[in-house]
Amino acid sequence: MTATPQPDEAPLPVPYMGFEFDSAQRLPLLLCLDTSTSLTRSDAISSLNTALGSWAESLAEDMALSAAVDVAVITFGGSDGITVWQGSTPLGATAPVWPHSPFVPAHEFRPPVLRAHGVTLLDRALRLAMEVVADYKAGLRAEGLTYYRPQICVVTDGYPSDEQGRFSHAYRELLPDLRKAEEERRFRLFAVGVGERHSGAEEVLQELAPHYHAWLDGFPFAELLTAMSHSAKATQGGAAEAEFQEIFARLKRRRGGGQVPA
Repeated sequence: MTATPQPDEAPLPVPYMGFEFDSAQRLPLLLCLDTSTSLTRSDAISSLNTALGSWAESLAEDMALSAAVDVAVITFGGSDGITVWQGSTPLGATAPVWPHSPFVPAHEFRPPVLRAHGVTLLDRALRLAMEVVADYKAGLRAEGLTYYRPQICVVTDGYPSDEQGRFSHAYRELLPDLRKAEEERRFRLFAVGVGERHSGAEEVLQELAPHYHAWLDGFPFAELLTAMSHSAKATQGGAAEAEFQEIFARLKRRRGGGQVPA
């Protein structure tokens, strides 16, 4: 007889069962999103939720991306500090163990409804993102599947803080690991700043991602996610690094209010 789960027992995330049927080379895309109190300004969190919903639909409609891209989300902010999401399901603040991966295929991705609250624990969120990606790759290898280089996109107000909301340089402890990961091509990191610019905010982004950092005026989440889709297509096409830099250069020109070219 199967035991009935108790009300206070959190359900396990659903294992990614698509591997059994889909042998396409996988392309992991992890969004690491700042959902701290700063996103309450200018109704930014609403813009982010709208953009995520539209982006999920566009991924599903793009045959090439929907067949290969797998999406995961990590948020930092809110009452829980950090949350790993499997689609719209919150999994907690630690990296799930394979096969209970937060990654879901693009055509099944349903974004969470995000709320802005709390502080900006950027260092912990990014370290967790690295762990999630590493576990995902190990699981793919165990299943005999291949993958493109994963992409991690960090979107933040550039003001990393401690649990009391004070500016923190704890993210610098990650820099040696990030540089080594770049050399070994373990993933490609994008760091994007949005919202009100704090003193030193752009320097934080530059330290995290020397080649792929930008500060965007306002909260142009739709344009940012479009750029991520373009980057995913470039990855599938075996693009050289210069092409990724050009995609990001076009995104940087969003400063002046322009759109990311198609």
